Amino acid sequence: MTGESAAADDLAADALTEVWRHWERVQAADDPIAYGHGILMNLARQWVRRRSRERLLSFGTSGRVAENRDVPAILDVRGALRKLPHRRRACVVLRYAFDLSERDVAATLGISVGAVKSATSRGAKQLADLLGGSVTRIDGWEAAR
Repeated sequence: MTGESAAADDLAADALTEVWRHWERVQAADDPIAYGHGILMNLARQWVRRRSRERLLSFGTSGRVAENRDVPAILDVRGALRKLPHRRRACVVLRYAFDLSERDVAATLGISVGAVKSATSRGAKQLADLLGGSVTRIDGWEAAR
């Protein structure tokens, strides 16, 4: 789900810690394995959100924006992304900012591949409409017109 083995190890350890912390709830659940999987998926979503924020504003170690970035365009894209419904935003960011496959996005979000295709398509069109021609490329991705 993360594409990084170290992050996956950390998420698995965190999920096991959460299962242990909430052991009474896990035991009482109809499907304890599904409960644990839900904890892991929530932690993975939080990790992806944090990484998304970091990648959308690529600040260098000096605190300045990297020289090859157009700050107004980045802020426009961030503002437009905030206006998308959660699922569309997540699909667009995972597909285009993280370059995940549709199958990987589906696994990360716990939805079908068809739902990913639909949400990504609609989200990209809505994002392009919101940007209104001010940005035609987003990190190498041609915005749909």
